[in-house]
Amino acid sequence: TTHIFNAQETKTSKPAFGVKGGMNVANFTGDNDNSTARVGIQAGFYTEFKISDKFAIQPELLYSVQGASDKGTTIVEGYTVNYKAKFNLGYINLPVMAKYYTTEKFSIEFGPQVGFLTSAKLKTDVTLLETGQTGSSTDDVKDFFKGIDFGLNVGLGYQFTNKLGANLRYNAGLANIADTNDGS
Repeated sequence: TTHIFNAQETKTSKPAFGVKGGMNVANFTGDNDNSTARVGIQAGFYTEFKISDKFAIQPELLYSVQGASDKGTTIVEGYTVNYKAKFNLGYINLPVMAKYYTTEKFSIEFGPQVGFLTSAKLKTDVTLLETGQTGSSTDDVKDFFKGIDFGLNVGLGYQFTNKLGANLRYNAGLANIADTNDGS
């Protein structure tokens, strides 16, 4: 996940509060090897509690649009179908980051994250190869996903000024988010 900007009020003895916004690139892993990453947005708030000049704890509250895309050809009721599927999942993510400042402006961060699914939509575009007919649909697929996701974050941060910084973060998902009978 890449955060484009941070705005914060910094004071050494008081917590720093800020706003985060940016983009993320998400994908599914597991049984489906055909999925490709989707770009989404992320926005929210954070508070940084300085423990010392070198260490801080930063809890965050973020809304994140995540998901994946898939495309291919399959047989449905005897017809050959080309399809494109786009999953858009909305999450409220709560990461808690431990930050180590290697310099006054540069930090390394690490911490867990819990995410709560707020929405899940699947947009599908299909073309029947035999007839050339096309169609599309958007469906609510929240019942096919678990309501809670867990992950582990690692990242880097840089403070350009007291009120502007940037982060680059990777989140490794630790939970199977699919809520299907076969566990796929």
